[in-house]
Amino acid sequence: MHQTIAFGPLALPGDLTLPSSAAGLVVFAHGSGSSHRSARNRAVAGVLERRSIGTLLFDLLTPQEADQPGKVFDIDLLAQRLLQALDALRDVAAARGLPLGIFGASTGAAAALVASAQRPREVAALVSRGGRPDLAGPVLADVRCPTLLIVGGADVEVLQLNLAALARLRCEKRLEIVPRATHLFAEAGAMESVAQLARDWFARHFGIAPDSDA
Repeated sequence: MHQTIAFGPLALPGDLTLPSSAAGLVVFAHGSGSSHRSARNRAVAGVLERRSIGTLLFDLLTPQEADQPGKVFDIDLLAQRLLQALDALRDVAAARGLPLGIFGASTGAAAALVASAQRPREVAALVSRGGRPDLAGPVLADVRCPTLLIVGGADVEVLQLNLAALARLRCEKRLEIVPRATHLFAEAGAMESVAQLARDWFARHFGIAPDSDA
């Protein structure tokens, strides 16, 4: 099932895809300068969907807000938009009862960490791609869901930020480094590695059997 839906009082646009017999649902939080049409996030979403994991890609900001640096880096605002999306999913009959995960990129990863800390019983797993967990600040210690940090080996500054965040997280956690990849994982095979790591992390924490992968 694929449908275009709107979330929250601002009617933020999003694309919800639920495979038949979906075993979980992942909400995507894009980074600054991106949107729900991000080719990178859609590539990851496609891999998840083939593993019977539903996906929701939606815009965290309106077009007007996306042009305002103060909004783009307002992590609390972005986290609240994520929470609105989680709340709206309760009204989607086919999504009710599914374990939920969040896949965040760059600033979206910081928002994902803040949102998951506020909903410790609702978010089953989290994946950060090239994330800025430092922007989540003291909230890192409050995150309870299993968290996977994926960073490019050549993204030196962000790698250091993620190493520092890893030490502060008190949940089940792991850091995966994609060799030679830069911040946008544009190198050959880099996004494929990200997608596979995310797929396996969500599948494990959604209770999908390892041999169910086609």
